[in-house]
Amino acid sequence: MTLPPSLPALSREVRLVARPRALPAPEHFAVAEVPLQGPAPGHVLVRNRYFLVFPGLRTLMGEESAGVPLPPLRPGDTVFGPAVGEVVVAPPGGQLRAGDRVMHLRGWREYAEVAAGECVPLGGELPEVAYLNQGVAAYGALTRLAAVRTGDVVLVTGAAGAVGSMAGQIARLLGAGRVIGTTGSPRKAERLTGELGYDAVVLRGSGSFADRLTEAAPDGIDVLLDTVAGEQLTAAVAAARPGARFALVGALSGQLSARRAGGSAPTTLDAYRLVIQGVSLRGYRGTDHPDVPAEWTRHLATWLRTKAITFPHTLIPGLTDAPQALQDLLKGAHFGPVIVQLP
Repeated sequence: MTLPPSLPALSREVRLVARPRALPAPEHFAVAEVPLQGPAPGHVLVRNRYFLVFPGLRTLMGEESAGVPLPPLRPGDTVFGPAVGEVVVAPPGGQLRAGDRVMHLRGWREYAEVAAGECVPLGGELPEVAYLNQGVAAYGALTRLAAVRTGDVVLVTGAAGAVGSMAGQIARLLGAGRVIGTTGSPRKAERLTGELGYDAVVLRGSGSFADRLTEAAPDGIDVLLDTVAGEQLTAAVAAARPGARFALVGALSGQLSARRAGGSAPTTLDAYRLVIQGVSLRGYRGTDHPDVPAEWTRHLATWLRTKAITFPHTLIPGLTDAPQALQDLLKGAHFGPVIVQLP
């Protein structure tokens, strides 16, 4: 298919050039220029406008990616991830046309050739960048697994991350009576209570995390939205009220450990406590709940319009800064999701 003369001859993309031995750093990546070609039959060419930098890339680059519902990344591969862009070339007679806004998984490049069936058309309910929010996992977990009830005490671990920064707000809108978050940064703790409505924040660091959680939730917790695992999940089990519901959506304590390979997070749990308190503990998989994304988008559109919720995020300008943005994300430097904006 012939390209319009207005398009450039070359497109830039970020490639993995070496597998990290520990956490990925900018030296493990390189920006490559590739000829821009017309899409194959059944495909469209998309000019990317935004793409998400997400911690799961650390697992895909490691040696423990078995079972992950995304392909592993090997040296020479172009990095990928959720992206929003504009269709610039589409085959005649297809459902997509030039000018359509779509979401797909071929980020980390300026132009992406994407199978038409792998593009999700965007209806315009949200600002373009907001389609890359990660609140869908929190909403699904808090409605399908943990079922927040009026007055519940809800604990969100990793509350300043892409999922956690939305989860506390969602829990409140679902009726939670008290929302507690965790983070490792006093500056982030101030933002969680000052901007996102958290009632209390438990800082990890020196001393006993379990003791600090007891201070924040002296009567225990009803719901856990966990993105971290590790000592925080261990402490949450000790703080569980009878009938507590735990929804696990991540395991960053193991995934982001320089001493591990990115695909495991061993955690000590008191099985006796789980039994006598009748605690349910389930992992959330989006593929098990295909109705959630559309439902979440409808709610998010309304909540954003009425200012019942905010979408905190960090914008990184330009493709070349994406590898540094990933390193900073894995070090906990950012608040909310990290999104690269392309010119």
